[in-house]
Amino acid sequence: MKPGKKFGVVGVAFAVALTLFATSAPANAASADATIDIGSLYEPQNLDNTGGGGQGVVEALNGNSYEGLYRLTDAGVVENLLATASKVSKDGLTYTFTLRSGVKFHSGKTMTSADVKFSLEKVSATDSKSARKSSFKVVKSIATPDAKTVVVTLSSRSISFIYNLTYIWIMNSAAKDFATEEDGTGPYKLSAWKRGSTLSLVRNDAYWGTAPKNKTVVYHYFTNATALNNALLTGAVDVITSAQSPDALAQFKSSSYKISNGQSTTKLILVFNDRVAPFNNVKVRKAITSAIDNKKLLASIWGDYGTLIGSMVPPTDPWYEDLTGVNPYNVTLAKKLLAAAGYAKGFTFRLDTPQYDPHPAAAAFIKSELAKVGITVNINSVTDDQWYNNVYKKHDFAATMQEHVNDRDVVWYGNPDFYWGYNNTTVTSLINQAEQAANARIQASLLKRANRIIATEAASDWIYLYPQIVVASSTLSGYPINGLNSQFYAYNIVKN
Repeated sequence: MKPGKKFGVVGVAFAVALTLFATSAPANAASADATIDIGSLYEPQNLDNTGGGGQGVVEALNGNSYEGLYRLTDAGVVENLLATASKVSKDGLTYTFTLRSGVKFHSGKTMTSADVKFSLEKVSATDSKSARKSSFKVVKSIATPDAKTVVVTLSSRSISFIYNLTYIWIMNSAAKDFATEEDGTGPYKLSAWKRGSTLSLVRNDAYWGTAPKNKTVVYHYFTNATALNNALLTGAVDVITSAQSPDALAQFKSSSYKISNGQSTTKLILVFNDRVAPFNNVKVRKAITSAIDNKKLLASIWGDYGTLIGSMVPPTDPWYEDLTGVNPYNVTLAKKLLAAAGYAKGFTFRLDTPQYDPHPAAAAFIKSELAKVGITVNINSVTDDQWYNNVYKKHDFAATMQEHVNDRDVVWYGNPDFYWGYNNTTVTSLINQAEQAANARIQASLLKRANRIIATEAASDWIYLYPQIVVASSTLSGYPINGLNSQFYAYNIVKN
């Protein structure tokens, strides 16, 4: 989940072409001491990605200040980072990692296996707010036979284990205040965080790897898209990590700017609490999904941008299928389903709606659409804190709206304890089997089967996949254009 918007998907060939275009450095000289000014709407809630730091802390610090054993590139490829090698036992239950030598935290402390153990345990701790917390329940034990070796034993096979490690920041086990201070191993150190304004990173001259292509990175935070766009127009920022409106793009269609439409993993979802009536009734959920014209809603907000996918799985996931036809927009069908469910005269429910765009507009659209089939929607505007505490933690809601930014997150429908409460034993079994699969082909086949059931039962209404639009000054190159998991690596950005 995240406190703001992100964006969607275009064809692979087009995205690759844009990647090459955006990352090809021009022939003229660039300054290695340049300051890169980045405009964003996503200020961190705090600096701890296991403590509710939100999308903003991932965007600013992931890969820039903090690093993992592995890195997920902007193209979605897993690469070794702080782990130089790994060995897996024949039964797939034991992973032995060799750590990179000469890596130091920004405080000067040498990274050891104890820090890796600490970081893995921090993610799965009782008080962890990490979205990937459940992915590491499979960890049975962590041993550190020496300073450069970590041995992780799993309770069952996990084909996604290495992939999931890309989410884990290796943190200094001796650090005290992760929420307000930073002590990573990455190419940048935190210089200053002026809440409500900027977060500044400065090049780490003692970095173990390749030095960044710039000296300073400053994230400038804005509370609305108009101010963000004006900052780019006036030169106050060099790049916008995610444009907020197709109408705003016209002002950037000149040789002074580059507009890149990449791939994202962010889904806007109408989430039902599948534990409670009437949303524990499949017919009701299917009726609501068929009563809402998602295509019209997407166009009203994003024009020609964005994608309908009909499920939790975006095209970047290996088990993607276009399931938009499973619950088609059909008001007559919606009324029949409601009648069959015993709600021919409709019903009333509360829709807990985050206050930031596009939720208010989307909620109003949904309210209007559902009124046509006799359903009354009472829109309840909630803050981020209210949403987290009441909806996510306490499950005290009937329906809500939220974006989910992560890839490969359909697996959360296999967890009945997750906040939306979907509980289908066949789906849970398929997802568990997929995680223990011997190879990626079997994994994808099992997850496709699970996803078809989830979509057929309308566990949620996946309204659309956001477009991922990055707008930058034409003097800039080397910036990421895909919105995978909200990360925004700054170390290859060049200003000419």
